[in-house]
Amino acid sequence: MKILQLYESKKASVISLEFFPPKDAGAFEKTVDELALLQPDYVTVTFGAGGSTREGSYQTVKRLIEDKNLPVVAYIAGYGLGPNEITAVLDKYQALGIGTIFVIRGDKPREADFVPHPDSFNYAYEMLRFIRERYDFTLGCAGYPEGHIEAENLEADIEHLKLKIDSGAEYVVTQFCYDNSLFANYVEKCRARGITVPIIPGIMPVYSLKLTRTLTKLCGASIPESMKRLLDGLADAGSDTVLDFGIDQATEQCRGLLRQKVPGLHFYTMDRSRSTCEIIRRLKSDRLI
Repeated sequence: MKILQLYESKKASVISLEFFPPKDAGAFEKTVDELALLQPDYVTVTFGAGGSTREGSYQTVKRLIEDKNLPVVAYIAGYGLGPNEITAVLDKYQALGIGTIFVIRGDKPREADFVPHPDSFNYAYEMLRFIRERYDFTLGCAGYPEGHIEAENLEADIEHLKLKIDSGAEYVVTQFCYDNSLFANYVEKCRARGITVPIIPGIMPVYSLKLTRTLTKLCGASIPESMKRLLDGLADAGSDTVLDFGIDQATEQCRGLLRQKVPGLHFYTMDRSRSTCEIIRRLKSDRLI
């Protein structure tokens, strides 16, 4: 499936969902079945650092295609992998009928003894160029509305994004951010730099206070002061109350983004169903999607 065609031809915003290879097959089966009822335009499957989940990622992609009849985009994270390892992964995905690959550099594995392949790619744009020269996949890449955590500043990060586009990326899905004005500013700066491809915001509902604080720190995403005060007020709340807050907050954020006419919404499900199902139900009730 060529995902770019969805963004170019569909009148309503494209809805996509992200999964990662499961640790609990039974729980994952239930989650997928519940989310499949939403009829997403496509789903994605992540790829662990250093290829740590390459077989699990492949099996998850295969299962979603063959057992669930879902349109799937496969991630590939190239840090630490040699060119032959990358082509081996891509050949398997191509044989499955995958038409779109989402390309990221990926993080360095946490194992102290991990040694990257000497010909491993240091940057996503290098891998994009490598893939573009050898395959006919539609290629996607990541964007960072607040700048990548390793970037000198937002402008430098957008220059790097331009390199990724020039190297073959045809659409961008962003890291989550909780302030829509930051996303709008990012898109404006990208357009001014000559980046014309679709830019899709990533949505990360609050699933728990601990997870939200961990992910924002890890990804370099900020929490607006107004949201931070509300989260602080939930310090002693039960998990369902926190989850309900996350649903309310993400729904309002999505409403604002859809009114900005974004080409799509990409939900980081964390292999959970309740929040995404309810958010999308509300957006459909509003006739926004």
